[in-house]
Amino acid sequence: MSEASDNRTEYEIFAIRYGTNARRVRGQNFILETQPDEPQVLDFYYWVLKSGESVIVVDTGMHPDKAERHGHGILLHPVEALRHLGIAPEGVETVILTHAHYDHIGHLDAFPKAQFFMQAREMAYVTGPWMEKPWFRRAYEPDEIARLVHLLHAGRLALHGLDRTIADGVSVHWVGGHCDGQEIVRVRTARGWVVLASDALHYYEEYERGVPFAVAFNLSDMIAAHDRIRELADSDDHVIPAHDPRIAAFYPAAGPGLEDRVVRVDLAPASSTESR
Repeated sequence: MSEASDNRTEYEIFAIRYGTNARRVRGQNFILETQPDEPQVLDFYYWVLKSGESVIVVDTGMHPDKAERHGHGILLHPVEALRHLGIAPEGVETVILTHAHYDHIGHLDAFPKAQFFMQAREMAYVTGPWMEKPWFRRAYEPDEIARLVHLLHAGRLALHGLDRTIADGVSVHWVGGHCDGQEIVRVRTARGWVVLASDALHYYEEYERGVPFAVAFNLSDMIAAHDRIRELADSDDHVIPAHDPRIAAFYPAAGPGLEDRVVRVDLAPASSTESR
């Protein structure tokens, strides 16, 4: 699709499941978890927005070296996944970075023509005094933060305020919580407004139970983000977490051979929130 009849741009959204960690347990994910040793798989996604010839990439996945060091498995190389969709990363002009954790900014140099967009609060956070504390810096990699600084000095990283329109039908909104600069992405699709929650929601369960994820900078902002997500999405069926294995089960594959790897979250899910 390219544009709707009223000239409002609508996007297809491809959720790329590029990694997983089957050794994860609930105690690593939820504070005060009553069954801390129960397994809970953590999947890894990034997203591609496409409308006609226009392409916007949301986050860039995790570098295999970082995945190995942190105990995660790579299922599909994030950059090669784009080529499966007929997209040349060398030609992508817009990349949104929802935050700067290592599993979201691992392939910046694969997009040599891109202008990157990120919350100014996130850059202040990752280069400021909070990084003296091991708890807050544990999901960041210094070489990747340095790369962001280089992109900033090259004029290729736009550090913006709390809310920004990236293109017609695509806007970003600060929520904080998981890290100081965490943002979510609102996207207009044929089925309505979809919110890519990124790490404002790792699992549907956080949203369903109203509980925070264990990796957090500010718990009150993390819980408040649930309300902001609901304000911006057309329904709970229009909300996409960043790490939940249920995503691949709910949404249709983007094409033959892409089952369980690339799914279309602009389409309606097979299971609604009422039956999950």
